[in-house]
Amino acid sequence: MGSMSTGVPPAPRGYTATKDQLLNRLRRIEGQVRGVEGMVEDDRYCIDVLTQIAAVQAALDKVALGLLDDHARHCVMGAEGDKQAEKTDELMAAVARLMRRG
Repeated sequence: MGSMSTGVPPAPRGYTATKDQLLNRLRRIEGQVRGVEGMVEDDRYCIDVLTQIAAVQAALDKVALGLLDDHARHCVMGAEGDKQAEKTDELMAAVARLMRRG
């Protein structure tokens, strides 16, 4: 956010090369969530709604795993030696947050 005021472009992220693909996946997931909302509005059978929720969660998990992989390869492995431990800790904290669901 600070880069906006300085005019310096943001540093490339691990997902920069596949950003369009990532955005497309997220848009599809957004459509799935709207579909679940429609199912509830239409009073669909509970198990059918739950099945779709599980599909949304699986799709989000796939996106998250891809981002974790990109982060490990780009941000952790590409970090200067003294920053690698910090980036590894950051990565592991993100993994822990993802695993604490439910």
